[in-house]
Amino acid sequence: MNPAAAARPALQVLAAYLLGGVPFAYLAGRLLRGLDLRRHGSGNLGATNVFRVLGPGPGAAVLLADTSKGLAAVLLVPRLIPAPAPEAWPCALGLAAVLGHSFTPFLGFKGGKGVATSLGVFLGLAPWAILCSVALFGLAFGLTRMVSAGSLAAAAGLPLFLVSFGEVRPWGAAPPAAGTGWIAGRPVLALGMGLAALVWLRHVPNIRRILAGTENRVGAGGGGRA
Repeated sequence: MNPAAAARPALQVLAAYLLGGVPFAYLAGRLLRGLDLRRHGSGNLGATNVFRVLGPGPGAAVLLADTSKGLAAVLLVPRLIPAPAPEAWPCALGLAAVLGHSFTPFLGFKGGKGVATSLGVFLGLAPWAILCSVALFGLAFGLTRMVSAGSLAAAAGLPLFLVSFGEVRPWGAAPPAAGTGWIAGRPVLALGMGLAALVWLRHVPNIRRILAGTENRVGAGGGGRA
């Protein structure tokens, strides 16, 4: 293998990370209102805070853009930068995109919570499981009127849905060889568990407010901090 081909998997990871790091929420605030959303609303660079500060149109646009980052990382990046890589490699690219969103290099490695970008990643890797997670988000949000509660429920349910639908490996991947390690044999499930943990860690302040009864609710004088 020549050096250029050997470097392409690393270039894919870098491209996915930088793509994930594009701070659409920050850009929307600057371009539409001249605001730094890190200093307004909840201070989070995510679609919920855009919705709260800028309105439903910009919020929906940022949600779509952040979701598209994850989807493009697993489906588009491997096509734009072809590289010899394992069948599970899209999982590494999806992880890179979510980390790019949560720790964007363009804003001092401080970004959003990764929910929408994770949604895009799993739309590409495990669509049935993620659609069930979206439904669970809707149920939890409908019961609590808290975006954070919906996000936490969706993240917690994702690994269970991955197992239920058998979406523990990328679509089309061959069955793992005998003796393959647990993570290598179930890379999508491992990614789902890891990203679920990341989402919960990023929501620790929200969890504290939920337990204290102070978390904002949509339609109750707040936008549901997220």
